[in-house]
Amino acid sequence: MIVFPNAKINLGLNIIEKRSDGFHNLETVFYPVKGLFDALEIIEQDGYGTVEMSFSGIEIPGNLNDNICRKAYHLIAQNYPLRSIKVHLHKHIPIGAGLGGGSSDGAFFIKLLNEKLQLNLSFGELHHYAKQLGSDCSFFVNNKPSYATGKGDQMEQINIDLSGKFIFLVYPNIFISTPDAYAGIIPLQKSKDLENRIQLPIKEWKDTIFNDFENSIFNKYPLLETIKNEFYKQGAVYASMSGSGSAMFGIFENEPENIFEKENYFVSISEL
Repeated sequence: MIVFPNAKINLGLNIIEKRSDGFHNLETVFYPVKGLFDALEIIEQDGYGTVEMSFSGIEIPGNLNDNICRKAYHLIAQNYPLRSIKVHLHKHIPIGAGLGGGSSDGAFFIKLLNEKLQLNLSFGELHHYAKQLGSDCSFFVNNKPSYATGKGDQMEQINIDLSGKFIFLVYPNIFISTPDAYAGIIPLQKSKDLENRIQLPIKEWKDTIFNDFENSIFNKYPLLETIKNEFYKQGAVYASMSGSGSAMFGIFENEPENIFEKENYFVSISEL
């Protein structure tokens, strides 16, 4: 059984304040990008309690024993006797790009495991396990446009429809860790009004909806600001960095040309 965990983008990201637990309160809007995805397969094995993993595609850094799918398996195994499984993950979504690929893999794994092993987990249980894997992981349980607050883990579905528009995603092979991204942030107490501003016509987003990470990250990596400006030159109605970077995206009314085809960048153009 195979599923295809998709990427996400952030439409606006405001850092509200630093919390006493070291995290930050923020507000953002998550939007699924279903034209960019990984592939995840589970094969049931004899016995119980073990998970064997294999990988292909983009190389995943770090200890593969700490992969989010393996973590999810052992998390659920604390409450349910799980059959042993083989898992194959083909990685296509760039890593460290602000596109939520790891979180998506984790959430889709939980949903796939629930179906494959007939665990009959409730919708609330799916969210419960996903939240323990990462702040934005539970977004991919619903996988629908959502307004997020808190650490990015408190979500409510929001009425935004970008269907028929095109997204031009560029990852220029710059890895930005989340701790490094937050190191450049000075939170400014501000009112939470992104939920209202996102309802404005998309042509007004350029002047009203921002990603707070851009200021410090663009100073360190000016190429990212150059890419954003190129999107607008090409006619994007809105362009931004996704999450804490470094993937940049532009939203277009019509399918754009790949103006970066001569560069050694990861590029994805798809319909939303």
